[in-house]
Amino acid sequence: MAAPVGEMVWVPVLEEGVFRFDASEEARSAAGPSLSFVEPRRREEPREGGDRPAVVPACEVAGNVQKVVIKLPSGTSFYGTGEASGPLERTGKRVFTWNTDAWGFGPGTTSLYQSHPWVLAVLPDGKAFGVLADTTRRCEIDLRQECTIKFSAPSAYPIITFGPYNSPAEVMMSLSHAIGTVAMPPKWSLGYHQCRWSYDSSEKVLKQVVRTFREKGIPCDVIWMDIDYMDGFRCFTFDSNRFPDPKSMADDLHSIGCKSIWMLDPGIKKEKGYFVYESGSETDVWIKKADDSPFIGEVWPGDCVFPDFTCERTRTWWASLVKDFVSNGVDGIWNDMNEPAVFKTTTKTMPESNIHRGDADIGGVQNHSYYHNVYGMLMARSTYEGMAMSNTDKRPFVLTRAGFIGSQRYAATWTGDNLSNWEHMHMSLPMVLQLGLSGQPLSGPDIGGFAGNATPKLFGRWMGVGALFPFSRGHSETGSIDHEPWSFGEECEEVCRLALLRRYRLLPHIYTLFYLSHKKGAPVAAPLFFADSQDPELRKIETSFLLGPLLICASTSPEKGAHECAHKLPKGVWSRFDFGDSHPDLPVMYLQGGAILPVGLPIKHVGEASLEDDLSLIVSLDENGKAEGVLFEDAGDGYGFTQENYLLTYYVAQVHSSVVSVKVLKTEGSWNRPKRNLNISILLGGGAMISSHGVDGEELHITMPSGSEVSNLVATSELELKKRLEMISPIPDIDEPSGQEGAELSKIPIDLKSGDWLLKVVPWIGGRIISMTHLPTDSQWLHSRIEINGYEEYSGTEYRSAGCTEEYKVVRRYLEHSGEEESISLEGDIGGGLVLQRHISILKDNPKIVQINSSIQARNVGAGSGGFSRLVCLRVHPTFTLLHPTEVVVAFTAINGSKQECSPESGEVTLEGDLRPNGEWMLVDKCAGVSLVNTFDPSQVSKCLVHWGTGDLNMELWSEERPVSKDTPLTICHQYELRQTC
Repeated sequence: MAAPVGEMVWVPVLEEGVFRFDASEEARSAAGPSLSFVEPRRREEPREGGDRPAVVPACEVAGNVQKVVIKLPSGTSFYGTGEASGPLERTGKRVFTWNTDAWGFGPGTTSLYQSHPWVLAVLPDGKAFGVLADTTRRCEIDLRQECTIKFSAPSAYPIITFGPYNSPAEVMMSLSHAIGTVAMPPKWSLGYHQCRWSYDSSEKVLKQVVRTFREKGIPCDVIWMDIDYMDGFRCFTFDSNRFPDPKSMADDLHSIGCKSIWMLDPGIKKEKGYFVYESGSETDVWIKKADDSPFIGEVWPGDCVFPDFTCERTRTWWASLVKDFVSNGVDGIWNDMNEPAVFKTTTKTMPESNIHRGDADIGGVQNHSYYHNVYGMLMARSTYEGMAMSNTDKRPFVLTRAGFIGSQRYAATWTGDNLSNWEHMHMSLPMVLQLGLSGQPLSGPDIGGFAGNATPKLFGRWMGVGALFPFSRGHSETGSIDHEPWSFGEECEEVCRLALLRRYRLLPHIYTLFYLSHKKGAPVAAPLFFADSQDPELRKIETSFLLGPLLICASTSPEKGAHECAHKLPKGVWSRFDFGDSHPDLPVMYLQGGAILPVGLPIKHVGEASLEDDLSLIVSLDENGKAEGVLFEDAGDGYGFTQENYLLTYYVAQVHSSVVSVKVLKTEGSWNRPKRNLNISILLGGGAMISSHGVDGEELHITMPSGSEVSNLVATSELELKKRLEMISPIPDIDEPSGQEGAELSKIPIDLKSGDWLLKVVPWIGGRIISMTHLPTDSQWLHSRIEINGYEEYSGTEYRSAGCTEEYKVVRRYLEHSGEEESISLEGDIGGGLVLQRHISILKDNPKIVQINSSIQARNVGAGSGGFSRLVCLRVHPTFTLLHPTEVVVAFTAINGSKQECSPESGEVTLEGDLRPNGEWMLVDKCAGVSLVNTFDPSQVSKCLVHWGTGDLNMELWSEERPVSKDTPLTICHQYELRQTC
């Protein structure tokens, strides 16, 4: 029985404007402890105050599921939801918080590696409101209904609301008072990071990678070691042949200003004599099954056990191992696979029935479904604490793949295993911004894309913008071509050099932003609407973002560079500038009027800089002739800044009688100001500027040019920029690297969009459908890489026989807006005089339906064969992704009238004769309450096959197997429709 929908009970908590809501007083008592709050008791302690909530959620409890609804005014825009693919503005989207190994995710993927049950709402008047569903369990965040937030999760959980406050920045600051701020990163970690799966030896690392960066003058601070540095994938070990002396290697790296970061996974090889397994077993740290035996799952080393990080005993044990590991010269640690990922399972993780013996203050003994989403965060916490133990004079640097809201207290993150294509390059911008709007400011993508091969233009363009993300790292998978900055030709190498030199010049500003984020909770990279939340035109802009008052305008279109794009600017003064480094493949930069931007010298690594180096201030005056800025400086590492060992300088500029004075307004911290030169550049517009020099700490005076002189300077600057851009050799526009496996990832799929569906088709490799998104439910049904899986078809009974890899040509393409049915017709040559034709359409008279009409036809079959081909079979092979792998079945009525269900436990099932579905079968998702229905003509289908994979499912249709002639093709016409399940 469902409890009636009603308003939730509330108490004020934390600070003014923050409230806790529960379904009832009993639900408040039943809710588990908070793992998101930095001080969990503050969620439990009502505060004094007379303020009342402006918004009160409604709640319904149906069985064990608590459903919460929050209605906001028309015109509200939604953001947040943490690590989420797809657009920046989240209205119309749905997310499930369930940490998932999501290799090759797409824009419609609903569960990625991290869980942030949090929504930031920007109201029509520009004020902002935040909502946190404080539950660790799988939670549905449903934003598909306009101006409405819905949460649905099992068990009682509180809703915490923040605001409404006057701006999104104020909401983020208030959220940080609950979940904490980012740990202050060591300054070297804000340089560029180079990674690959894998640099396979210390010699490769030193002689072929790091020294090449130095020789070519391309900035880099960090080199990463993926899993292959280990001895047989055993954590805390080194391969004695390829990495015989890691401490010596680290010393050599340090001597040339480079740090190293090494991977640690949670899966510990179950092997007698392996010291980690033996000590963990002795300390009793492993996650248990319901029968109290250790859970064993397969990961990289084979059979593995998994530490139970919910226990303090386990965290202490792990931290001790980390402490010893760091003594090998390790500068940072990379926690991967910590969703936790498990191979050869339908769910891609461990059973939800596994038992964690958690500490009482975080929830006590619970099954895995309770702790799954915080497993990665607790592992990162343990790693962070181990690094802190190893050297109290250094700040730990940890990168984690899996996380939960609040993970920023322990680790940076990246956006997971992305693809080397333009869509993923574009998606990396809103993903980084979304994480920042969910409390995690230290993030970035794998620049260039992890899977597949980047082209020179894609890599250069991605580096151009990626060099300005808060966390900047290039990374690529094994089997792909080299993805170092010099791997794509001279033009791309020069773009990468310029992009990274730009980042390093901006490091004083970026480091200051991180200090402010650490102190106040502000995002480092913020969406454009942070400059004016009242302007609705700024709310969906995804290719521009703010680094404080610095505006970065990028292009994610292969056809146009950033200089060729029209960029929407917020109101007020915004002055374009560069460092003499403008390039068609680099973003355009603007500085907000009223801002002073501190910049440094062009350096190759952080250790090359000195506090005595010249400092530059770029000044953009506002309409009133004023500007201000701030610079944070300290040792770049350690915790002296917590003891006043730093210098925080507030600079101001103001015009009086055509003279600009620039001076220090005030300072904080105990450090004395370094003796250094100060260079001042005042922006005039159009990239023009006037400059002067002096001594930092002294007041400088600069005479402004007259109005006519300014006009001439601006005109000259704009002309010089135009000439410079015309003279630059652009990165060659190569569609694909010749002969390279994975090149197809860089091409752009064809969209079919009409009615309920958005399909993405790649004609150039198998004519496959790689994405099938149901728009009303925002659900993506295909599990795909561009070169495999998705919807594909074969011409034989053998798996991946001809038809799934050939390049198809587009025979016809109709668009809905032309009055035709949205459709595409493809044809691929499958050899032997045969072609495989496929017509994909979204029906004009019923746009809820996708129809696919495929046939194998004889085109040039020799007369000697009597006009008949070889034996062929049209085998339809779609691979569907399972949003809720434990709660799905394939259901149908067989031809013999019997009701049938196939569950994941069925494995592979072949249906022939009267056991075939009678023209219709469906993939039923009981959790989502929907079914993907596949209808077909049984006379065309001789066999159906169900194959359950790891988080995916094949529902195959097979024609009969026979020769074909021009008059006797093989044909299967079938349809897909999404229906609500009663």
